[in-house]
Amino acid sequence: MTAADRSRLRLDGWLEVMENPMVTKASVRLLLSIVSVILAFAGDAQACAICFRGLAVTPGQKLDAADQAVLAAPVDGQGQFRVMEIVKGNGAVGDVVVQPGLSTPVAEAVISVDGLTVGDGEAAKLDEKPLLLLHDTVSEKWTSLGAMPIDFAGWLRQLAQTKQSAETPTRIWPQLTLTSSYLTDAEWGERIVVIAPQLQSPEPLVAEIAYGELSRAPYGVTRLLKSQLEPAKLVAWTNDPTLASRRPAYTLLLGIAGGPDTAVALEQQIDTALTTRDATNLSALLAADLELRGAGRVDWLETTFFADRQRTLPEIQAALLALSVHGGADGSIPRRRVIEAYRYFIKARKPMAGFVAMELADWEAWDATADYVDIIRSKAVRDPAEQFAILSYLKRSPLTTAQAALGPSADQRQ
Repeated sequence: MTAADRSRLRLDGWLEVMENPMVTKASVRLLLSIVSVILAFAGDAQACAICFRGLAVTPGQKLDAADQAVLAAPVDGQGQFRVMEIVKGNGAVGDVVVQPGLSTPVAEAVISVDGLTVGDGEAAKLDEKPLLLLHDTVSEKWTSLGAMPIDFAGWLRQLAQTKQSAETPTRIWPQLTLTSSYLTDAEWGERIVVIAPQLQSPEPLVAEIAYGELSRAPYGVTRLLKSQLEPAKLVAWTNDPTLASRRPAYTLLLGIAGGPDTAVALEQQIDTALTTRDATNLSALLAADLELRGAGRVDWLETTFFADRQRTLPEIQAALLALSVHGGADGSIPRRRVIEAYRYFIKARKPMAGFVAMELADWEAWDATADYVDIIRSKAVRDPAEQFAILSYLKRSPLTTAQAALGPSADQRQ
């Protein structure tokens, strides 16, 4: 048996791990712990990884999933509501919805994963705004997202109508979002225009719906808002401590809308973040900085975050997330440049090489096959989750067999 044959058998042995269900399940559980870096959402319309955490269902997703949506006012305080406007589905103005126990507190309604249900909060009062009620076919129950003025009925209908197709992603892993709320790129293009004017609306539920959809919109689609955005307003929002949870999304918008002065301000904030070791908003700052400065800025990012051994893990993750967002958009930073940066990262940070494996596989960037074959042979990666990610990449790569036939790496021969 030749050395090349032995090498190929060793690699095949690693790949056989993928066929062992016990090992695979264990690896999957570990891999979820670094999902924020690996980012294996599938489908053309990929949520922006910096903004969307995927662990809570947004009000817009609930609206997409509902078979009926209405604005209805309480009739008697005993669980009867008269329909004032039809937002989605069948029904008629004047119909009475019966669902005891619905309540109106907006603060609860907009942050709840499942929506308000029987027994939650206080009963609706007669003088309150109408409620946005959603009906679910499976549970056959109505839930309330909260109250809003009837004047927003037309806006809600526009929002609901942007979801026209029944199309779902061909693959979603991990399963962190509702397949029923999946939108195509074309649908996202329509939706982003509808929600943009209502960001930070004085009506809390309207603002929550608008922001929720912004947070899960693909970054490439969000870039279409450039002409509609006001940089001064975005600066005020990013500096508002009460909007801290929304700062990453608004920072990204600032990178889209801003100019040279914005680039200078962002660079100062990045320097401060690196000096203080504060990576809280670093991924959004880096992504915005890349948007404004272009592909030439990636060299600086590689040197600063991947080559510098003083960088912390959160800082490295922030840089990877910023690149991921731009790689998904394939816009101001071409995806091919992001792939080059990922390969730089693989060589500079071999123990972390699995962080980008699944995203490279989703992009079918098989140029990294030789890099990953060498890493598996050298056992540079010890973490089972990363090993699983790399093996997943190699199993999908059409170049794996050819690379295995080339024999051991130079390091192993030594």
